[in-house]
Amino acid sequence: MRDHAGIYRMLIIIAIAIAGFWAGLQNALAGGGSFVTLPVLMLAGLSPLAANITSTVALFPGQVSTGLSGRHRVGGVAGLSFLILMLVSLIGGALGGWLLLKTPSTVFARMVPWLVLFATLVFIWGSYFRKGNTGQPSLGPIATLVSQSIIAVYGGYFGGGIGFLMLAALMMGGMSIRQAGATKNALASVIGLTAVIVLVNSPLMHWREALILGAGSVVGGLCGAWALHRVDERILRIWVVALGVVLTLGLFLRPISG
Repeated sequence: MRDHAGIYRMLIIIAIAIAGFWAGLQNALAGGGSFVTLPVLMLAGLSPLAANITSTVALFPGQVSTGLSGRHRVGGVAGLSFLILMLVSLIGGALGGWLLLKTPSTVFARMVPWLVLFATLVFIWGSYFRKGNTGQPSLGPIATLVSQSIIAVYGGYFGGGIGFLMLAALMMGGMSIRQAGATKNALASVIGLTAVIVLVNSPLMHWREALILGAGSVVGGLCGAWALHRVDERILRIWVVALGVVLTLGLFLRPISG
């Protein structure tokens, strides 16, 4: 029995490391990495809320490494400078992290499938059906600012699918997929920073799992950042759409827990 328990713990550790790598890779390319890490952490024995907090903190190093690796492509959009987008993301991420500690995550968990579906449909429309989609913004400065503010609060609170939402919003603002991907990664690290500051001292934080998950996310994030700037843009678009469809179906089919 002891041998079996030891083997099970080792398999869980390996699963957490693999989940961290995959989440980092997925976050760099499109988003939705937390949908990989949350089930694995809950399988390891964490409650849904503890898994959410631990995942948010653990994925932060991967977000930073990914954001820094693509910093030369980062920029503003729809007449807004990157500094403004960053400040909005800082404030929104902190507010979302505070809300996470004060309220159950069930409400936002129920919204996630619809948000990811919406972002995927917007991405498809902006990538394949909008006339003159490259550099032709469909969102003005105010709409873009409001969108990023809402996304930032959501990112600090729950975070699932935040990459899809930002990618869709930035491309609707007129960015190419590569620049939107790099800017999305940088803003995600900003949102993650404020959320981490709020959540890091939570009694629900599980450090052993977070360290394993974080190490995997850094490696995966660097691999994803490399692919983001080198893979053909048509392949990137197909990957994002496919991932969005799979995540949306999985989210609608999974049970909601608070």
